[in-house]
Amino acid sequence: MDPMTDTRPTVLFVCVHNAGRSQMAAGYARALSGGAVEVRSGGSEPGASINPVAVEAMREEGIDIGEAVPQLLQTDDVRAADAVITMGCGDACPIFPGKRYEDWELEDPAGKDLETVRRVRDDIKQRVGRLLTELGVELVA
Repeated sequence: MDPMTDTRPTVLFVCVHNAGRSQMAAGYARALSGGAVEVRSGGSEPGASINPVAVEAMREEGIDIGEAVPQLLQTDDVRAADAVITMGCGDACPIFPGKRYEDWELEDPAGKDLETVRRVRDDIKQRVGRLLTELGVELVA
């Protein structure tokens, strides 16, 4: 889509390594919105790869985040976002007036077993669904 004519809300999910929580949230936002939201994610210190346990947990939900690559958080991504959701990145996230900011306190799934990551995943799904509803997006899944 042309960014100049794209009227979809943009949501940015941010966590430190962009390898677990933010990638799961981005996966849910894409799936639950059916493309009605532009989704971005980034990290203040991107990891080398996506957490394989997070990939497995999301596959159970029918969402494949296995091809995602951790990205460095860019100031322009924050500037372009309508909603910025942080998950443990502390003061590393730039703040722009007029943006919707939320900090979701979520357990870091790094190094955790599948059962723990499922709990984090399920919490993220509920939060993403609520966020999309608040943004006026009709959920499709």
